[in-house]
Order: sequence, then C-alpha cells, then structure tokens
Amino acid sequence: MNFDVPTAEFLAIMLGAVRTGAWMMICPPFSSRLIPGTVKALLSVGLTLPMAPYLRDTVPSLETGDLIASAALQVFIGASLGFLTAILFAALQAAGDLLDLFGGFTLASAYDPMSASTSSIFGRFYNLLAVTLLFASNGHQMILRGFLQSFRTLPLDATFSMEVFSRLLVRGIGEMFLAAVQIAGPLIAVLFLADVALGLLNRVAPALNAFQLGFPVKIFLVVMLSGIAIAALPGVLDTLVDKAVTAVVRLSGG
Repeated sequence: MNFDVPTAEFLAIMLGAVRTGAWMMICPPFSSRLIPGTVKALLSVGLTLPMAPYLRDTVPSLETGDLIASAALQVFIGASLGFLTAILFAALQAAGDLLDLFGGFTLASAYDPMSASTSSIFGRFYNLLAVTLLFASNGHQMILRGFLQSFRTLPLDATFSMEVFSRLLVRGIGEMFLAAVQIAGPLIAVLFLADVALGLLNRVAPALNAFQLGFPVKIFLVVMLSGIAIAALPGVLDTLVDKAVTAVVRLSGG
C-alpha cells in the first residue's frame, strides 16, 4: 500500500518533531531517563501531528542548506523552551539540596542513575515528589499545552529573539533561587537556631562536645519538621508551572 504525502507537509511535521524532541530531552518530567529514547522520538512526532495545519504554510525553502539551518534553529528553540522550564523546576531540587547541606545529609549522597548525577536524600526525595504532584495535578498537560502554543506564535520560518531569551533566562534563575529559599527557609532557620543553641551549650558545658551532638540533633529536626516544607510543595508547584508556561509563551512571542 502506497501513501501520497505532500512534501511540504511532511517536512513541516519533521521539523516540528525536531523542535519537540529537543524540548522533551530537557524539559521535566519528559526528560526523565525512565522514558526510552525511542518512545520520546515517537512522542515528538505524535505531539507534532495535531499542529500540522499551523506548520504546513511556514516551511522554509526546500534547499538542502535552508533545511539544515531550519533544523538547527528548531533544535535551539526547543532546547531553549525546555531549559526555561527546567530552570524553574530545579528550585525543588535546590530546596532539597539546601536541606541536605544544612542538615548533614550530604554525607549520604549517592549516584542517581535517572539524572546521571550525584544527589543526596532530600534533594532526590523532593524531585520525585514534585514529579508525582505534577502528574497528579495535571500540571504536565499545562506545560505541554504551553509548548505546543509555540508552534502558533513561533512558526518554523520565524526568527528567534535572543534578547527576550536572555531576559527570561536571568529572571528564571532569580526565581529559581527565590523559590528554593522559600521552600527550605523555615527549616534552615530552625537549623540555624539549633546551631546557636548548641554553641551556647558548648560555652556552658564544654565537656558535652556539642560538635558531635549537633549531627544527630539536626538530622532529627530535619526529619521531624520536613513535613512543613512538604506541605507547601503543591502551592509552590502550581506557581512554578504557571511561571514556566508564561515564560515559554513570552519567549515564543505569545
């Protein structure tokens, strides 16, 4: 059985799939190593097919050089859109890493095969919890919808604004650090007060060796009070999803 597929529409779908594939390689939660590369490739084509009516009239010249340049541009656009989203979601991982640092859990860091990096206990726990909440609240659909909107506002033959990208990148990094401090801030304050109390105890009774006593005390406080930060995660995640979708829409000119 032979199928007659117009060349322009086929190239439009393939170029759109290149952008989608580059986006899925970086944007959470689709960037997880639990999703095989073959599945990501098929998903990139499947997600681009509904956008074919918006892409068939924006195909660049059919010359080989123009097609290669357009494919490279789509990779850059998809990676930029995914990177903006990944920066905001890195706030949850950063908040967990701050708790590990101040609570003494960094000594128990281990290799994480899914992210191909070394992460400690609460950093990995917050990351898994954020992905679970993202799917439970259908936040992944909002992220996906925000990206697919870029095919309408930023077609295949459009130019990419580096000025807008750099401004959103700087703003996203600042919001990431701010969100991380807001999530882990209450527990960090408790751990700081614990250090102050142990320091005063060491001045009163030097024989107690408050330095060795501080490790189990801070670990106990983090484990007991971590529910305060976890309870704030759903609201923080909703805010991060809204900011990520807004950043993607602004970058694509929407």
